[in-house]
Amino acid sequence: MAKHYDVAVLGTGIGALACAALLARRSWRVLVLGQGDKPAVYTHQGLPLARRSFTLLAAASPAFGRVLVELAQSQTFRRRMHAQDPMLHALLPNRRLELPPDTTLFSREIDREFPEVRRIVDELYSELARVNAAADGTFERDVNWSPSGFWERRETGAVLSALPRLDEPSFDWLGEFPRSHPFREIVQVTARFATDLAGPIPPLALARLHGAWTRGLVSLARGEDELVEFFKDRIRAHGGEVLTHGRADSIVTRSGKVTGVTTPGEDAPTGAQFIVTDRTTREVLDLATSFSPSRRMLDAMPNVVAASWRFVVSILVRSAGVPRTLAKESFLLPEGSTHAVHLQRTTPLGCPKDHELLVAETLVDDDDAPQARARVVATVERFLPFVERHYVLIDSPHDGVPAWDYRSGKRESIDRALLQAGGGSLHAEPMVPQLAVQPTAQWGLSAEPCNTLLSGAFVVGKSALPALGQEGQLLAAWSAARVITRTDRRKEKMRREMWSKVELG
Repeated sequence: MAKHYDVAVLGTGIGALACAALLARRSWRVLVLGQGDKPAVYTHQGLPLARRSFTLLAAASPAFGRVLVELAQSQTFRRRMHAQDPMLHALLPNRRLELPPDTTLFSREIDREFPEVRRIVDELYSELARVNAAADGTFERDVNWSPSGFWERRETGAVLSALPRLDEPSFDWLGEFPRSHPFREIVQVTARFATDLAGPIPPLALARLHGAWTRGLVSLARGEDELVEFFKDRIRAHGGEVLTHGRADSIVTRSGKVTGVTTPGEDAPTGAQFIVTDRTTREVLDLATSFSPSRRMLDAMPNVVAASWRFVVSILVRSAGVPRTLAKESFLLPEGSTHAVHLQRTTPLGCPKDHELLVAETLVDDDDAPQARARVVATVERFLPFVERHYVLIDSPHDGVPAWDYRSGKRESIDRALLQAGGGSLHAEPMVPQLAVQPTAQWGLSAEPCNTLLSGAFVVGKSALPALGQEGQLLAAWSAARVITRTDRRKEKMRREMWSKVELG
């Protein structure tokens, strides 16, 4: 083999990059291959458009804190983060609820909009705070959070079992609210847009997901691209190599164990002792063409399929068309409709002065995608009544139809071939999925084990702990790094000494 690395990381999701950065920090030789992942922002004639929505919901998670501490970047990264005040707006027909970080101001908001449930809201957030404080302590524990095998499941189960509400799958945090009360929808929709799980959300996961929006929301100036660049910088700083445009065509195996990857243009495989990816186990097996697991092993795998998708519409507008008081994060909740919209106000690099990019995201099934763009735009216009007068450019990367250009004063179509120069795609791009899992494990939190059927291959993406969203990906990343590090006693000792110095400092 022409080149050899300890670990090849496939993909640039938050879990894959966090794991790569941890392992590079622990003196493992790391290679990151982008696997065709595209940046969050593309452009047309210099005007920014977004292919994904991104909110840093894991900022308050102990999993993210542990990663930053080990990378010795806690203070440096915190200077990049900006506290959001208000944290978010929930816009309903004839109602507008603001969620500020100050609890006194939040109580006033409830008194103004929902005085009839003030007591129930107070009790809800008191209980959520108690459960999330307990979960924070639990998720700081050094175990495999997406376990495989009897002993790993036993260890993780023992740590989790002390958490409240964990073994009550039918428990409803909102059971005290009237069945049709709008505050129920506000709580549920924040969790639904934060999770990677399609279908019912376990009670503990709902507490974590809603808490991610309401326990002090922060943002990064350049959103997802800034977080990705941060992790890439850390990987390179510790001797790792990042090939954003690189791709593994296949995983090379011998006797059921990873030995390397093949990449386009290379005559010989690139050696690797371990593979870490943000893809699913099934995608790992598809790449490992020379590995044939037994039927019994395949039957024991959970069934993980995409069941809903995130459809994104970019709306570049002049700032005069957006209410100045509108929060950077909003949820638009049409009455009697399941088509809620998560709306973000952003100003990416290259955004013209006095312009903003509104990133509108909705959840769809496969049949909804062709009509989704028009429906999302109509919902935005319903809640921002003057915005249509200030449109500049509208596009979605997911429906394959032309972009809409309003710069001439009327709507004109831009052929998708013209978007390619700025990083756009000629054809419809895949949407980010939410996953249906059968069966789940660890009280509904876990889906695929971090350790795959192929020895030396690990999954740290949405399929590991889908119920917990970003926090689940970071917990999976920590778990994979933990298992890999323990295969080398010298590096495990170095890690323990490093943590002792951090704790003493």
